[in-house]
Amino acid sequence: MTRHWIHRWQWLTLVALLLVGTVAFGHAISEGNAAFVEGVSGVAVGVFGYLGAKHMFTGIDHVLYLVGVVFYLRRLRDVLLYVTLFTAGHSLTLLVGVLAEWRMDAHLVDAVIGLSVVYKAFENVGGFARGLRPALAGVSGGSVAVGERGFAPDPRLAVFAFGLCHGMGLATRVQELQLSPDGLLVNLVSFNVGVEIGQLLALAAVVAVLAWWRSLEVFERSALAVNLALMTAGFVLFQTQIVGYFMVGEGG
Repeated sequence: MTRHWIHRWQWLTLVALLLVGTVAFGHAISEGNAAFVEGVSGVAVGVFGYLGAKHMFTGIDHVLYLVGVVFYLRRLRDVLLYVTLFTAGHSLTLLVGVLAEWRMDAHLVDAVIGLSVVYKAFENVGGFARGLRPALAGVSGGSVAVGERGFAPDPRLAVFAFGLCHGMGLATRVQELQLSPDGLLVNLVSFNVGVEIGQLLALAAVVAVLAWWRSLEVFERSALAVNLALMTAGFVLFQTQIVGYFMVGEGG
């Protein structure tokens, strides 16, 4: 049984690394899309909405974090609560970050986003509980079971805080574009709405798959391995962005 579990973890880790590879090359806004939107003057709701939705799907790091957030949520109201907190956080920093021209290095912001994936997966496996026990039982509304000497930060506050980080990541990508100030606010809101649409579509698929998976006996045997794969993906993403930060610094 242990050998089968190790093999399963190895395969899942490989998948996680492949996903991170996709992040490294697909997270930024493509040159073609950038050139197109930079040539737009005035309100362009459809264009920026499409760009936001596309960015959500190519920003696999956002999707990985959301997978971790909803992994143990069984009630629809809990899913809605956590997604709303995440949405409020990233909408706030996306809009304010661009309009107030907050400048942050994109590599460092994305490194923090990578750590958000690590954090959530670590929380899911009971990392804040005594003895690093898997939190397969005792999860209610996304909270992790905590031992007598364990400590678990409020997951709702953590989701909102990381939502702020993810929104700043979106803001750094938008700030890379030379956008016309004409209709900028409406276009930013459209971009954010597009992100939300993409997020809802991705979440609908994730929640459906998780609901089906939980009905199988294999769920409890493989849930730990999946979260460890998520954690691995987050660490690799963090390392990739930190290396990118120093390489850009040396190149400059």
